[in-house]
Amino acid sequence: MKKVALSLAGALAAVAFAPEAAAAPAFARQTGMACSACHAQHFPVLNGFGRAFKAGGYTMIGGQEKIEGDHISLPSVLNASIIMKIRYQKDNTTAPDGSGTKLPQTKGSGELQFFDEFALMMGGRVAENVGFLLEGQMIDPSGPFAAGFKMPFVFDMGGAKLSVVPFETDALGAAYGYELSSGGIMRANRWSEHRLETSAVQYNSNIGGAATGIAFAAQNDMGWINVTRYAAVQGGGSDLASTFVRLAVTPTIADWAIVAGVGNMSGSSFDGGLEVATEQTFVDFQAHGEVGGMEAGVYAQYATAPVNTAMTNVYNITQSAGVTIDGVTDRKAMTIGADFTVIPHVLSLGAAYRMAENGLAANVNGDDAITLNVVYDLHQNVALHAIYSTYSGSYYDANPTKATNLLTLMLEAAW
Repeated sequence: MKKVALSLAGALAAVAFAPEAAAAPAFARQTGMACSACHAQHFPVLNGFGRAFKAGGYTMIGGQEKIEGDHISLPSVLNASIIMKIRYQKDNTTAPDGSGTKLPQTKGSGELQFFDEFALMMGGRVAENVGFLLEGQMIDPSGPFAAGFKMPFVFDMGGAKLSVVPFETDALGAAYGYELSSGGIMRANRWSEHRLETSAVQYNSNIGGAATGIAFAAQNDMGWINVTRYAAVQGGGSDLASTFVRLAVTPTIADWAIVAGVGNMSGSSFDGGLEVATEQTFVDFQAHGEVGGMEAGVYAQYATAPVNTAMTNVYNITQSAGVTIDGVTDRKAMTIGADFTVIPHVLSLGAAYRMAENGLAANVNGDDAITLNVVYDLHQNVALHAIYSTYSGSYYDANPTKATNLLTLMLEAAW
């Protein structure tokens, strides 16, 4: 069978119904703590305590009753949450003849996406050193209920934690197994809903994001290292022939909590007879602190996904503006953004800039973006989002009928 390379430079836009759970009231129930105990600024941004809870495999219990005995330690109830997103999206997509006519059933005419996400999340403690997270999608009746699942086994070695995490996901990629940052290395943990515009890693990983594998991680106060073997498929028979290696440090400098690291995805695996080349290298930085008494987050990433010359190049790169093309050059992106909390745990304002090359020929591959981001928390678990991105570069100069802006209005709630 002919091999087809579908690089992490892009292929197949991620399915719209994929759960991307941010807030998890199931964990609030288990720990007896408010959502803000684990999250800085707004969901899904993790603070230091949230990273520690996640690194501990979701096992910490607060005031909730436990069932305990020899070789058993369980919460007295199975903790669950419902995650919901309702979005309205509009861009300036027009007819390909340049007439300016708005096309039906596109964002050019405005789309109410009800639901963009609707999922049942269950998670928490299985044993003293074993936890779990299940994301059950409730939108697509033909798809599997278990859109995502992982079960961290965490071994306390005194000053460090060693984790083994079997996992599978339909859309969140290899980093779903183990990732503690909030800049978008793992799709669900991103500070802005417009992930392709604010995360270079997500821009270069614009693929369906299915992954099944096992993450092996070591973490302490200085940072973590994660080596994951995985296949770019969800569940089923998986060859685990791809590798994700991630190293991050977590110092505190002048009262700023830093996460800085590097990562590499390599190898290839088969998905229904197609050979998927999982290649990307990135560096990332995030810092959480205060500016003028206001909470602030700063994020920067650089990522590159090379053209795969060993196999047939069929990239089907899907742009943020909604066009599918074949890649012929390396795909590169740099993103930088900042998020400021104007009213603590209520109103946050952010902005980001992306400079990217989308994989086309060198004279038509410029794909830059400017994004403005507003999050208003009605409650700790109910938020309103408004995000606006505008696009420019040589790709749009060569394709004047393509959308050059995107507006997203979203209601997000979890309970």
